[in-house]
Amino acid sequence: MTFDQARECVLREIPPRRDEREEVSTLDAAGRVLAEDVSADRDYPPFNRSARDGFAVRASEIPGEVEVVGEVRAGEQYDGEISAGRAVEIMTGAPVPRGADAVVMVEHVDRRENRVAISRSINAGENITRQGTEARRGETVLRAGSKLGFAEIGLLAMVGRDRVSVFQRPRAAILPTGDEIVEAGVEPLPHQIRNSNAWSLAVQVRRAGGTPEILPIALDTYESTRASIERGLEADLLLLSGGVSAGKYDIVERVLADLGAKFFFTRVKIQPGQPLVFGAVGAKFFFGLPGNPASTMVTFELFARAALERLGGLDEPMLPLLRAKLSRDFHHKTGLTRFLPARLSEDGATIEPLGWQGSGDIPALARANAFLVAEEDRESWNEGDDIRVLMK
Repeated sequence: MTFDQARECVLREIPPRRDEREEVSTLDAAGRVLAEDVSADRDYPPFNRSARDGFAVRASEIPGEVEVVGEVRAGEQYDGEISAGRAVEIMTGAPVPRGADAVVMVEHVDRRENRVAISRSINAGENITRQGTEARRGETVLRAGSKLGFAEIGLLAMVGRDRVSVFQRPRAAILPTGDEIVEAGVEPLPHQIRNSNAWSLAVQVRRAGGTPEILPIALDTYESTRASIERGLEADLLLLSGGVSAGKYDIVERVLADLGAKFFFTRVKIQPGQPLVFGAVGAKFFFGLPGNPASTMVTFELFARAALERLGGLDEPMLPLLRAKLSRDFHHKTGLTRFLPARLSEDGATIEPLGWQGSGDIPALARANAFLVAEEDRESWNEGDDIRVLMK
């Protein structure tokens, strides 16, 4: 499959899971997926609100000179009514007094003691946020299936929700495979490498809203791999690292097939990460991620993250793609969509491809803050050309 086809396949096969939910403190709900519709408890704003510091006036009398008869601050209310030829000094956020239909900005008046002269005209409603224009009482302001970020948490607090119902976090089992793998705290032999993939995947799972469970390393034997996979399938999502290439001892796919797996795809036209497996055993989904670290990290972000977010109840997983201008000429061989380590400038305007030694080069990945996305059907870009960027 192409990159786009494979991502569409993941989203098609995994609908948002909505069967388990819990109630939590709103402050603890950041990053979770909302499990209920939330409505406004009153109009917002609940009154006609001044959008500027200035003077509440009758627009029909402006331009002109009016008498200042009072003051109103945010958190207060002016009890009187503005009559002809009069104005009330008003602060941002304060309720607009009765009788006034506009607010003149303080920068636009000439004040002399208790009178202000206004030389420019103003329209009715100017610098006023009308009652209910942000939300009406009973209006749905957040829908189930929305991910709760800082703005959504603020909105929940605004409508008086200090507790909220969210969907359960999905549990992801992470299974590293291979005789060459040892744990991070072990001194490796010359022919061994440490288990970095499981650690990076655990962080990615948490970032995606899931709960990671790192399983013991599966050896390159049928029995060990099968026992480990059966254990991993107890979770909501199984992430296998390694063992999905075409080597003699890459036996993951054979074990999965013997367990009755349905394979949705087994290769994707991308680099790194071409030998990527996605399927299901019964109602449990799995990804066989390539063993090279860059392949593991990239394929998780492109595909497994979306799967995990859907299992957490999210309606529309988003891929953080943007565009930037290349800092130098760039070319690649067509046929594959490539995701290559790169450095995005501080202002986000330019992207610099980084030198790297292939999909096992973890130091290059640590230096990168983004991935340059080279389209499969385009061979070269010039300095200054726009190119897609995947945020890290």
